[in-house]
Amino acid sequence: MNHEIKAKKIRLIDFDGKQLGLVDKEIGLEEAQKNNLDLVEVSPEANPPVCRIMDYGKYRYMLEKQVKQGKKKQKITGLKEIKIRPNIGDHDYEFKIKQVYKFLQEGNRVKVTVMFRGREMKFIDAGWELLNRVISETSEFSKVEIKPKLEGKNMTLILISNKST
Repeated sequence: MNHEIKAKKIRLIDFDGKQLGLVDKEIGLEEAQKNNLDLVEVSPEANPPVCRIMDYGKYRYMLEKQVKQGKKKQKITGLKEIKIRPNIGDHDYEFKIKQVYKFLQEGNRVKVTVMFRGREMKFIDAGWELLNRVISETSEFSKVEIKPKLEGKNMTLILISNKST
C-alpha cells in the first residue's frame, strides 16, 4: 500500500476501474493523493504489479466480509464416538448401530471403539468379529475411512457416510 510498494513501474487502475496503463509508482501515488485515496497493490505477483487507487479501509472490510461468507458455507464435520464392549448384548448392539446411522446421516464421521478390560484382552478375536459385523451391517450407508486396528486396550474403526463423497 502507498509507499510500501517496491516496484518502480506499475500497471495503474483508477478508482472507477479504468486502466491508466504502465506508469511510475510516484505518478500513481500522486493520483491517489489527489482523490484522498490509497494506492493498493492488488496483484503483486504480476509483472509489472497491478495497483489500484481505492479506499484501503473499505477494501480490507470487503475482503473480511468475503472470508466470513466463505466460512459460513463450509460444512464442518465432527467426529462422534461409539464405545462398545466385546460381550455386548444384541439389543445394545442394535441401539449402537442406530446411533451410528444417525450420526452418519448428520454428516459426522463415526469412531467405533471396542474397549477391552482386564482379562478380556484374551478375546481380541471377538473384537475383530464385532468390528467386521459393524462394517458389514453399515456398508449400505457408510464406508470405512480407517480400517480396524488395535491401540493398547482399545480396538478402533472410523466410518464416513457414503453420500459425503
